[in-house]
Amino acid sequence: MTVKIGKKIVDYGIATPEDETDKEATAAQSEQAKQEEESSKVVHISEKLERPEMLIGSTYKVKTPLSEHALYITINDVILNQGTKYEIRRPFEIFINSKNMDHFQWIVALTRIISAVFRKGGDVTFLVEELRSVFDPRGGYFKRGGKYMPSLVAEIGDAIECHLRMIGLLKDDGLDEHQLKLVEEKRAQYETMLGKHDEKNDSEFPDGAQLCGKCNTKATIMMDGCMTCLNCGDSKCG
Repeated sequence: MTVKIGKKIVDYGIATPEDETDKEATAAQSEQAKQEEESSKVVHISEKLERPEMLIGSTYKVKTPLSEHALYITINDVILNQGTKYEIRRPFEIFINSKNMDHFQWIVALTRIISAVFRKGGDVTFLVEELRSVFDPRGGYFKRGGKYMPSLVAEIGDAIECHLRMIGLLKDDGLDEHQLKLVEEKRAQYETMLGKHDEKNDSEFPDGAQLCGKCNTKATIMMDGCMTCLNCGDSKCG
């Protein structure tokens, strides 16, 4: 292709591969500097972050055999960097309310401590295991569905876990599709062997199932000569 030069030539040079490499390096540095500038503008949750006028939240109803009145757990979230690729939803505060005033003092203290941890930022998922590892000396209870709760505090931790999974801070590490299919097949075989499942049973797992030590659910049965949990897949045979 012919190019007409309309101006007087005052200088010239020969392009080399090194020149192209320098251009690419300069472009890469420019792009990196741009990304660093954008990331420097990202807002992270911290104690300095002021509470917005409006927060998005979810309320969880907890009904336990320990009280005739339900417990209502509300967790409010703050949305950081809204509308950008750095947008993230983080828990900001928690409120627990009930008509039962027996536990009022320690529940108020617990909500303030948990809210302070939320506002401090960082990884807050450790709260789930810390709360769920609290055991009531008088004994725990079974939730609807056969899941064992060692204490009311553990129930609060369970609600927080549900919320963190909903907003994406905790990932579901459950069974894969192949494992779910296998467990369903074995469960059907087990129920066929024992007869029709009792419709009065609140649990979604077979009658006579034992408590699983891993997920605390009454879902462990003898399957293929080995105690296997139908909820989380834990097996004594590996």
